[in-house]
Amino acid sequence: MLVDISVTEKSFGDKSLMKDIKFSVNEGEKVGVIGRNGVGKSTLFGILAGLDHDFTGEIIYRRGVTVVSTAQEHHGLGDQTVMSYILNGLPEYAKLKTIIDTYPDTMGENLTMIHEYTEALERFSAKDFYWIEEKIQQELSNFQLSGLAERPLASLSGGQKRLVEIVKIMHSDAHLALIDEPTNHMDFVAKQQFIDWLKASHDQAMLVITHDRDVLREVDRIVELKDGGSISFKGNYDAYLRQNTSSTSAAMTEYEMIERRKANLRDKVVQFRRLKEKARDPGTIQQFKRRENQAAVELAELEKTEKPSFWIDKDSVGSLNYKVAEKYDKFKARNIRMMVKDNKSRSHRVLVRAENLALGYGDTLLFEGVHMDLREGEAVELHGRNGAGKTTLIRALLGGDGSTVELPANTSRITVFDGELFLDPQARVGIYEQEIDEKYLDKPLGEAIERLYLDQRLPISATKVRQLASDYLFELSDLETPLSRLSGGQKSRFQLIKMLANDPQLLILDEPTNHLDLPSIEELEAALQKYGGAILFVSHDNYFREKMRGTVVKIGA
Repeated sequence: MLVDISVTEKSFGDKSLMKDIKFSVNEGEKVGVIGRNGVGKSTLFGILAGLDHDFTGEIIYRRGVTVVSTAQEHHGLGDQTVMSYILNGLPEYAKLKTIIDTYPDTMGENLTMIHEYTEALERFSAKDFYWIEEKIQQELSNFQLSGLAERPLASLSGGQKRLVEIVKIMHSDAHLALIDEPTNHMDFVAKQQFIDWLKASHDQAMLVITHDRDVLREVDRIVELKDGGSISFKGNYDAYLRQNTSSTSAAMTEYEMIERRKANLRDKVVQFRRLKEKARDPGTIQQFKRRENQAAVELAELEKTEKPSFWIDKDSVGSLNYKVAEKYDKFKARNIRMMVKDNKSRSHRVLVRAENLALGYGDTLLFEGVHMDLREGEAVELHGRNGAGKTTLIRALLGGDGSTVELPANTSRITVFDGELFLDPQARVGIYEQEIDEKYLDKPLGEAIERLYLDQRLPISATKVRQLASDYLFELSDLETPLSRLSGGQKSRFQLIKMLANDPQLLILDEPTNHLDLPSIEELEAALQKYGGAILFVSHDNYFREKMRGTVVKIGA
């Protein structure tokens, strides 16, 4: 065992986030950590990394265990380069390098320092640190970060910083790695390299927060954070779905029995109270009073039992017998509600067309020879590496003015080198982007929802804002919280609200499953499968791609 984890209380103000988190991680074990958005997955990682001490419980690491984690924030690094940041994040590297670089000038005949210097040389060689910079350079190249090793980390985009964190983890050689949402911002090649590394790292244990089902398919165990506690499922994602169906079915039966017992006890309390009031014999009165109190005490104890969160994936629900399916329909946890028009509204007209399209920035060609014909009721997937031109094509499409399209400040202009790109000018378009427009970030959620409707000249009221917040699983208190302070999953749900605001006929989605939890991903997939409009999407989630079954248009080599 590398670490034994027990968190009995973690709260934020009046809100209790965790009350019974309990599991261990063994040597070399790969553990996926899942749970609904906001249950405390990143908070748990902060506790395990030693950054958060404000909790009740105990985290016991085996003596000598080294732990590394992906950082969420990168403040106060000054001009530190990408290479130095990664090297300083490797266990032992900085200490050993300091000894090797400084001791020759200071140790003289000091036997203690000579011994430390000799040990440092041996350890540095054993850790293969003499070649580490070349290896890191190669890994950066694999993740399309070539030439950035000497760039200040602060100058990189958020997505690039995430990839740097993964490179740091991959070369840490630590006993335990804490990795938060590793495949967000990765293209299909980089993601496969990460998965291959995860599978090949037999000696390194990992705790990975992810709802990427391609990653979860390769883990040894899944720990789900749920209702303040944790449940451990042996095996990968497919095994989790089977076990979750079985355990959820049993839990629903138990909850139903508790609900029946509570109803029975309420009847008994009323019954004994009435019998007590009608009785005239003091002994009989006392007997009914005692039985009333016994029923009331048991009822009060059962009333403390909170309703568990019940979720079973749609495929497994289809295989349940009708009695269990009936229970699930009655007790299942709330999910997001996406209101989209179904395929009865299809007109089958062409909304997007590309003929022999060649695009680039300025004088630089990114891709050529692209053909696309997208009608209502159809889906097209843009498939290619990061930087191949997928986003460029989408920007050009939305600009829709011929040879060049105006982009944000400090970027080149998109040039159409050859061919044609057409977007039906009458089509209403809904866009799901990974990054929220900065003009909304500082606004409270309620005000941001109102603003996005007004920006599109759409009617909006306080009642509708509250209804949208409820449909997408926001609490009323969230309406007063600035978007910038919401979790990644909550921001993704805001983007879904924005995408569907104008009742679009064409949806453009850029990695829509990033940050969403499993039930929300499933609801998104179900809504898109019955959607009657056209869908143009970019995704490296193979499960999502399989559900969409879109025509694949390759962008770049």
